[in-house]
Amino acid sequence: IFSIVVFGSIVNECYVNKDGRDSKLLCIFNENESACSYGIAVGIIAFFGCIFFFVVDLYFQQISSVKDRKRAVLLDLGFSGFLAFLWFVAFCFLANQWQRTTLTRGFAQGADAARAAITFSFFSIIIWVVLALRALQRFRLGTDMSLFATEQFPSEPGAPYPGYPVGSGTESTETYQSPPFTETLEANPKGYQVPAY
Repeated sequence: IFSIVVFGSIVNECYVNKDGRDSKLLCIFNENESACSYGIAVGIIAFFGCIFFFVVDLYFQQISSVKDRKRAVLLDLGFSGFLAFLWFVAFCFLANQWQRTTLTRGFAQGADAARAAITFSFFSIIIWVVLALRALQRFRLGTDMSLFATEQFPSEPGAPYPGYPVGSGTESTETYQSPPFTETLEANPKGYQVPAY
């Protein structure tokens, strides 16, 4: 939502006529086209990235391979950290250019949108850092069964764990040895005579 506010406010209200007479639209951030373009680009990247990782989170439990799950978590971690950095640069760049802007009558009408873009780019830093920390926490869980193998446990909290899997029934009892120290006792073993008392 914050990315929509940033690139939406820049696109809609941050391109204005400087004096009202010229038909050329200028970026309100110190007439620097790069500032507006950067804010729009980061906002669009963040928006589509959010949609992608929302879909990945929806289907995360259905990914059967542990390696694929780890890749998804690492991709989420890397993307969140990268976007936190991009939003930090966007905040610094937009705030710096806004500080250098001299407000004319034409620029004054887009001032609220410029302030909103700067404010929400700051909030986006916080959001993406939190998302990166969440992804890092998921990565640190590693091969924890609750994250990477949830289909092995029942969904009810009080249900017992499943027992050891029973064999297919193809094993025979002949493969097992008899327990130690058990012998079949014969009445008169060969070569041994029972003493008579």
